[in-house]
Amino acid sequence: MRLGVIGGLGPMATAYYLELVIRMTDAKRDQEHPEIIILNIPSIPDRTAFILDKSQDDPLDPMVELGKQLKSLGATVVATPCITAHYFHEALQDGIGLPVIHAIRATAELLRGAGVRKVGLMATDGTVQSGIFQRQVEECGMELVLPSQEGQRGVMTLIYDQVKAGLEPDMSLFASIRDELCRNGAQVVVLGCTELSLLKKDHDLGSGILDALEVLAKESVLACGKAVKPEYDQLFSPFAGKE
Repeated sequence: MRLGVIGGLGPMATAYYLELVIRMTDAKRDQEHPEIIILNIPSIPDRTAFILDKSQDDPLDPMVELGKQLKSLGATVVATPCITAHYFHEALQDGIGLPVIHAIRATAELLRGAGVRKVGLMATDGTVQSGIFQRQVEECGMELVLPSQEGQRGVMTLIYDQVKAGLEPDMSLFASIRDELCRNGAQVVVLGCTELSLLKKDHDLGSGILDALEVLAKESVLACGKAVKPEYDQLFSPFAGKE
């Protein structure tokens, strides 16, 4: 199996995703790692802006074209390290003609398997308003907890004004949103945007956090027929007192 990656959405998230795939693979030598082809194209139009009708630049066609290029280069399965891009999952998979890993579905199934009942979400406005996470969580018999309007503005500040802009994130802002979700019953908070995954990479976020990019990376390793290191068997633990 050869993994194709539609990358650049955004660039740092793609770089971190590749790092996660390599770290998670239980390999003793170079030749035991997955074969990966990455097309890093940050010029693909913004997914959230299109979903919210703030832009007429449709990102689907360029993503499909990249997927077809990956297929022509020998990819047999595709991953897109951008959670908001999962809004286009079915059309993307049909257009490419290859299986595309569904990180949101895999995340919801992981949470259900762990017995979680209420899930907090930090994600872009596009992901939240499209309902793509809500549907998967509810289909797995769980309840989704979203930030308040003020909290959601804070999430967008972290994603767009800080991480995507290459600035140091306001971790006190992150903590306030996480704590709000916890107070409202969330047993686990999902980092549902790959820019938020970079916060976990660089900071200790404590318990109760599940990174959807880590789920995607783990699923990518497995989709390539490779073994995952035992330390990645469990990707999260619930908040203390929320089991």
